[in-house]
Amino acid sequence: MPFEEAKKSAVGIFEGNFYQESIKKSNDFKKLYKSQKVVVKAEEMLWEKSQQGILKHLVNETMNTREYCLDMYQQYLPQGGRSGKHRHLTEEILYILEGKGYDLHWDVLFDCKDAYEWDWEKEPKKFEWQEGDFIYIPPYTIHQHFNADANKQARFVSVTSRIVKAMGFDWLDQLEDAPDYMEKK
Repeated sequence: MPFEEAKKSAVGIFEGNFYQESIKKSNDFKKLYKSQKVVVKAEEMLWEKSQQGILKHLVNETMNTREYCLDMYQQYLPQGGRSGKHRHLTEEILYILEGKGYDLHWDVLFDCKDAYEWDWEKEPKKFEWQEGDFIYIPPYTIHQHFNADANKQARFVSVTSRIVKAMGFDWLDQLEDAPDYMEKK
């Protein structure tokens, strides 16, 4: 029996050069890597008025940095304001720089007995936060951020992993836009 498998494994076309191409790509990457930024100056960080809210990108895959695993931005919530509501397949962490508020999280309910079945909790969990707090948001959890202070902005750093996207799971769903977002036409 082992002989039959060996015969089958010996068939194929001898024209591939995948390994040589991998070496070439690696050498090209090493040259590119040496030319990429190690420090991103504050004035180089791009501002964006997005569906999620007002963001200042600290590091993003488009910013030509040596960081290949994480995307990070500061998000600003105006006095009494809120972010958009969204979900993404990667987990997210937040570090609160200033202000106080709360998050609403609708955790995912997942089953894959015969097929993938996705649903979310009907009632959100509420998590209050303030300056200096750390918040963990599990993968694909619907979430939204609220500034509880009518007199002061809130500001936090958001960190997500690019690795999940690179694996083919670039799932980002914007479910509700931030109130002050106006789509560019």
